[in-house]
Amino acid sequence: MSSRKFKALQNQIRDCKICLHDLPVEPNPVVQINPNATILIAGQAPGRKVHETGIPFNDASGNRLREWMGVDKTIFYDPNIVAILPMGFCFPGTGKSGDLPPRKECAEKWRNKVLSQLPNIKLTLLIGQYAMKWHLGKAMQKTLTSTVENWKDYLGNQFPLPHPSPRNYGWLKKNSWFEESVIPDLKVRIKAVLEN
Repeated sequence: MSSRKFKALQNQIRDCKICLHDLPVEPNPVVQINPNATILIAGQAPGRKVHETGIPFNDASGNRLREWMGVDKTIFYDPNIVAILPMGFCFPGTGKSGDLPPRKECAEKWRNKVLSQLPNIKLTLLIGQYAMKWHLGKAMQKTLTSTVENWKDYLGNQFPLPHPSPRNYGWLKKNSWFEESVIPDLKVRIKAVLEN
């Protein structure tokens, strides 16, 4: 795809209103994409703060994710290095236990189209169950925890992670193996991609 066509794709995403009548706020698709990117972050959907600023992972979740990855904001927000493509591009609203799931229409309309334009991805971080289900399909374990626990099964170019939200503090505390074993391996793999 030419740079002109890629820019057109970005504009189409920015102007997307597919969920206009189903969202609690005006649509504001938040993505970071560039054909040169080598790391893909497949998240869930923007939270309220990200919706308001238009900057992906511009919140406590982003701080923790960057810490897990061992990168600073300069690398994280360089679209030539990191693509950020959530399952839903817009803030879906809030439910009883946190943000609602990403809207399904978004992945149906955009995901394959955008992924086909990211030919240089060497490592995809699958953040949360929605990204895992879409990208791993039947290869996903029965639960998010068992999928993350068996991260070595996905040592191709996919790396399953829990969501870095502060709401997941209980999960992180209960599963101390994650930060002891998984995060060091993640940092090594991120570093290897950045150095190649």
